[in-house]
Amino acid sequence: MARITLGRTGITAEQNAFGALPIQRVGMEEAGRILNRALDGGMDFIDTARAYSDSEEKIGRSIAGRRGEYTLATKTMAKTPEGFWRDLHASLENLKTDHIDIYQFHCVEQCWREGDGSGMYEAMLEAKRQGKILHISATAHKIGVAREVAESGLYDTLQFPFSYLSGEKEIELVNLCKQNHVGFIAMKALSGGLITNSAAAYAFISQFDNVLPIWGVQRMTELEEFLSYMENPPALTDDMRALIEADRQELSGDFCRGCGYCMPCPAGIEINNCARMIQLIRRSPSARWLEPDQQAKMEKIAGCLHCNKCMKHCPYGLHIPELLAKNLEDYRRIVAGEITV
Repeated sequence: MARITLGRTGITAEQNAFGALPIQRVGMEEAGRILNRALDGGMDFIDTARAYSDSEEKIGRSIAGRRGEYTLATKTMAKTPEGFWRDLHASLENLKTDHIDIYQFHCVEQCWREGDGSGMYEAMLEAKRQGKILHISATAHKIGVAREVAESGLYDTLQFPFSYLSGEKEIELVNLCKQNHVGFIAMKALSGGLITNSAAAYAFISQFDNVLPIWGVQRMTELEEFLSYMENPPALTDDMRALIEADRQELSGDFCRGCGYCMPCPAGIEINNCARMIQLIRRSPSARWLEPDQQAKMEKIAGCLHCNKCMKHCPYGLHIPELLAKNLEDYRRIVAGEITV
């Protein structure tokens, strides 16, 4: 098992952390079983957010009694100090704890600083002074903002997408964080489900001794898969390197990571799946993506309003209406049997 230290925080954790976004999709009892098994199996870092519906509540109800066994990270999407304090108090109540180890500005569009007029960084400082949070952190999807956070000296950790589909700019960011003693938390280590070989994903990230991957888990089978790597870590073999390179070639260029920040859509389009539907069909069992309910969801693309609200919120700058239209065109051909997958 590999342990890493998150920069200047001094926090150490198994390089195999629990991402709690997906447990909002399962019931309270099942979430409890999964969370307790994660702790029993050796995972000792849990990441969640106010934005993940009842994820915090499930953590609080299920494992608050084991609070000393894990480092806890959560997030606020607030844009005002008032919203910050509402979120923080709600998180503390839901998580049934008196402090949050790592409190993160969620998906920041700018690097909040003391004296910038927003009052946001000052709110973090006051929360830390009160002992309600221990470390000030941020999550980002835009590389420029992420670099600014890493270079600012104001943040203890940075959470950013990182997987074997990442390029040189992302690897430079990892190294910048190491140089500046900023802990690096890797979200989307499976690239929103487009990476289907978890062993390869795990082996790739294990090369970086300052990166903590958080794996989104909603099924016990998924959890057991990641727990097994702690005792028998996958090696980055030549075959695995070849698989990674093939995936990089297939997924080069613009593609939807499924982050969901474009949602909700005024036309009711499930953008975070529909904009990458063909990749999902090709990279996972296709039958469920072709069922009648999925076909109905895809046909909603025809009702796109071209309001471009989704594009304004896309952290990757994708032309989402074009991606949707192309996916619908190919999807219809697959359903009609004109294209095989």
